[in-house]
Amino acid sequence: MSIDKVEAALDKKALPYDKDGEEHYNIISAFHKSLRGGDPQASIYWLYRMLVAGEDPLFIARRMIRFASEDVGLADPGALQVALSAFEAWEKVGPPEAELALVEAAVYLACAPKSNAIYLAEMAVKKEIRKSGPLSVPLHIRNAPTKLMKELGYSRGYLYPHNYPDAVVDQEYMPEEIKKSVFYHPTDRGMEKEIKRRIQKNSSRKVKKDK
Repeated sequence: MSIDKVEAALDKKALPYDKDGEEHYNIISAFHKSLRGGDPQASIYWLYRMLVAGEDPLFIARRMIRFASEDVGLADPGALQVALSAFEAWEKVGPPEAELALVEAAVYLACAPKSNAIYLAEMAVKKEIRKSGPLSVPLHIRNAPTKLMKELGYSRGYLYPHNYPDAVVDQEYMPEEIKKSVFYHPTDRGMEKEIKRRIQKNSSRKVKKDK
């Protein structure tokens, strides 16, 4: 039977969509870019283009989970939970009821403030680890469960942050070789603006260690 006859019999237009072909990747790309660009209308359209064509809804949900961390990040920490809830809703309820959970997640992600600072931090720290290798843990923050370890200096000089104002203390947690490295650079968007303020406040109010 020809595609025209199938369309006539079903009274609807067949949607070109090959799960292993170019159109699959074109449409998921369009969906992802619509979310990133903050367009809820286009996000809903491409979401349903995939659903109507028979795409695995959990594949779509997994892409939204990744998007929540990669493109929204800590600008809106609730985005990841919304995406996870959509995945769980589909697993527990299924179609057609859970389709709305996917739509809800897509609209939320599209409208959320955006930041890729966590994604950039991930790439930066992986690059540093590949470059510097397995650097040693500073002695003062090593675990010291045995007498010998204590005699070797493990945990010696560790300052317990809760004993200091605002639980902030001037103490090095990074290996000496990379102690000035900064991997995470929060933006001024959404919740990250507050996170940035906290980081700056803690840096300026640290209590200096006793010499």
